[in-house]
Amino acid sequence: MRRGAKAALVGGVFAVMVGGAGYGAYNVVNVLGEDGGPSASGAGAHPTGPPSRAEVRETATRFLTAWAKGDAAAAAAATDNAAAAAPALTGYREDASIREVRLTAGRISGTRVPFTVRATVTYEGSSKPLRYESALSVVRGIRTGRALVDWRPSVLHPWLRRGDTLETGEAATPPIRAVDRHGTVLTAAKYPSLAPVVDQLRANYGERAGGRPGIELYVRRAGQDAGARTLLTLVKGRPGRLPTTLDASAQRAAERAVARYAESSVVAVRPSTGEVLAVANHRADGFNAAFEGRLAPGSTMKIVTAAMLIDNGVAEASGPAPCPRDATWQSQTFHNLRGMAPRADATLADSFARSCNTAFVKLVDEEPLTDASLADEARERFGLGRDDWRTGIASADGSVPASTGPDRAANAIGQGQVQLNPLNLASVTATARTGSFRQPVLVPKSLIDGAPATARGLSAGTAAQLRQMMRRTAVSGTGARAMAGLGGDIGAKTGSAEVDGQARPNSWFAGYREDVAAAAMAQEGGHGGDTAGPIVAAVLRAGG
Repeated sequence: MRRGAKAALVGGVFAVMVGGAGYGAYNVVNVLGEDGGPSASGAGAHPTGPPSRAEVRETATRFLTAWAKGDAAAAAAATDNAAAAAPALTGYREDASIREVRLTAGRISGTRVPFTVRATVTYEGSSKPLRYESALSVVRGIRTGRALVDWRPSVLHPWLRRGDTLETGEAATPPIRAVDRHGTVLTAAKYPSLAPVVDQLRANYGERAGGRPGIELYVRRAGQDAGARTLLTLVKGRPGRLPTTLDASAQRAAERAVARYAESSVVAVRPSTGEVLAVANHRADGFNAAFEGRLAPGSTMKIVTAAMLIDNGVAEASGPAPCPRDATWQSQTFHNLRGMAPRADATLADSFARSCNTAFVKLVDEEPLTDASLADEARERFGLGRDDWRTGIASADGSVPASTGPDRAANAIGQGQVQLNPLNLASVTATARTGSFRQPVLVPKSLIDGAPATARGLSAGTAAQLRQMMRRTAVSGTGARAMAGLGGDIGAKTGSAEVDGQARPNSWFAGYREDVAAAAMAQEGGHGGDTAGPIVAAVLRAGG
């Protein structure tokens, strides 16, 4: 590292650059207080309220200057958590071998300061330039009142989460060349949503794929996501070939569909086999919510609830299921979507296609249903909530707990304590389409350790009634607009899940067309047919 650093400020944009001049007039103190600054002393009152623009500028400059200079202790002292920041900043240089750091900050926005990192990664005679964007926020220390950088690992690199580390060296596993079901190569450059998926596939199957590791800068994941994500390749390894169940055409359609809606995810599966054809996410945090998310699915849960009602002899598709304006269950009153007219003569198929909440709430009180009936149906018929899915990468298989009180009714309409993700809902849709539960997989079953999860599936009569109701929803019900133009054997179910603190509900949609079933979710996307519906329809149109 060269000997000095200097800071320059021009019109609200400043740069911290490694150079030969002095460090600048910054006093960096040892950290004694719990918020990163020295312990409070003296009788003077501490500043309160959000840091001023001048404080944000001074604090960010002090932190970035120390970081660029390679002074981990001084940079950590400018944060509100020096104990966590110091080893991370030290590791940035020593473990990740990052040198010649140049940090250029952008325009301050409130207490947030974006910045660009330009550096060089050098390891055993190999060097490559590194460039990326990050950001920091400035907060006021609780005990001292000092303006400090709000420390979190993502300040060092946006891909870092708590417990992760940056390292440079021989890759933890050999690289892979993932290919789709037809042999088409699937790269993160061409299919951006697959970046975290390919990382997990590499961690799980890289050794078995027969490649040779290279030299890389990578994020070593902590906890359940243990593995690595490559940031920069210094020396290429030899990739091993890894087959997947994905279909490049379906994946391309999924990528394009989610790109239109923020915080959205979609999964498509083949009902006859359980093979995953596409998985895509459009999220700022890079989280694979399509496989690992856990959110209330709204009225798409009525697929499972309707199956429970039919299996327990409470209702049938052509039988009565009146749709009152509201329904009360154990002191909690449930309503329908605004504008839905009550119908005393509605059948279960009518109330399913219109997505009438009150009809389902009224029916969950019928004998022989119990607090555990929905949980039993989900687990035994649809394979949900068993914690035993083996898809090839990290995934959550849903949660449908037995619930008492108002949550028993809320669960039936996909609120309360029920949590699913698009993978789970695509599987539910596939089970409704064929009557058989086939646990979704992303790679050939021969590569997955252990047997896939099993469930009883549905009787022929129940499956036939579900298909009848889902087809009606797709043709003339709440899913008709999204599914318009799709021919063949089709079915759908919409869902809108209210979430406290959100201006709009989460949008959910499930649908199938012939031997493709898909499900999508868009956070704060509104009604299911408005946002998630077009995503699913685009994937079904592409087929697989």
